[in-house]
Amino acid sequence: MQTFKQSTRPFNSEDSYPCPVCRTGQISTLPLMDALACNFCQHIFTASEERQILKMADREPPVTWHWNGKRWIGAHLEGVEFGWPYLAAALGLIFLPPSLLGMSAYYFPPVPGSRLSWFPAAWTGLTFLSHLGIVLWLVIEFYQFPIATYFRAWWRRMHRF
Repeated sequence: MQTFKQSTRPFNSEDSYPCPVCRTGQISTLPLMDALACNFCQHIFTASEERQILKMADREPPVTWHWNGKRWIGAHLEGVEFGWPYLAAALGLIFLPPSLLGMSAYYFPPVPGSRLSWFPAAWTGLTFLSHLGIVLWLVIEFYQFPIATYFRAWWRRMHRF
């Protein structure tokens, strides 16, 4: 049985590589500049061939990726460390308000059979979904995920065939 090994190549800024942001386009050097750009999502990158890293230059703090010879790995923000306080605050924002509403609806239930007896459960669910949406929006804004670019790439892939 013969096994095939994918070839690995060191990062060279003169070659083209898959974009680590949109995962659809190719990054290559910009003419007359020491930078690279994606032909799909238009992000600009700076590279270090010695350290085999790529840094997104058009965002602050910059996101960095490391080339392992086959693909880009990691998406780390320089100088930003998230710990348990941020996770606890996010979970508290998601679960505390809906649980307070749910407990108040449990201890003070509406009159059974009334027209709006469904309202406390619906309001509790809507509160949970809206607070979850707030936390997801904050994460997306902080990491600046290119959601529109993903949908555009998905649309192109679906209509290619």
